[in-house]
Amino acid sequence: MSLLDPQPRPTASQVSPEPSSATPAPDQSPTATQSARTRQPVRATRTGRVWVALCAAALIAVALIIFMVQNTGTVAVSFLGTTGHTSLGLMLLIAAVGGILLTLILGSARIVQLRLAVRRRRR
Repeated sequence: MSLLDPQPRPTASQVSPEPSSATPAPDQSPTATQSARTRQPVRATRTGRVWVALCAAALIAVALIIFMVQNTGTVAVSFLGTTGHTSLGLMLLIAAVGGILLTLILGSARIVQLRLAVRRRRR
């Protein structure tokens, strides 16, 4: 007995041969045919993947907000000859976003390069 099929399964001695006609036997209810369908695993969809990605992004955003609130101390920052003072959390967030953007740009360039190579080979 499983969670999807709450009815006990018959043993080999209790199973009778099924009729060969296309109509269901009178003892088979619609729930019996539905339980046979529910035993198949559910396939993943794009919508499901997007939902999981959004949930993960929301959790990361909450963690970043907590990080920024806890790191409000002011630090001196020097970049390309300019100097300024801002919070540590904001500077680390800017550095993280910069790293993400750099990774996206380089990754996108590589994907475009590979797609062009595939198109050339198909010709």
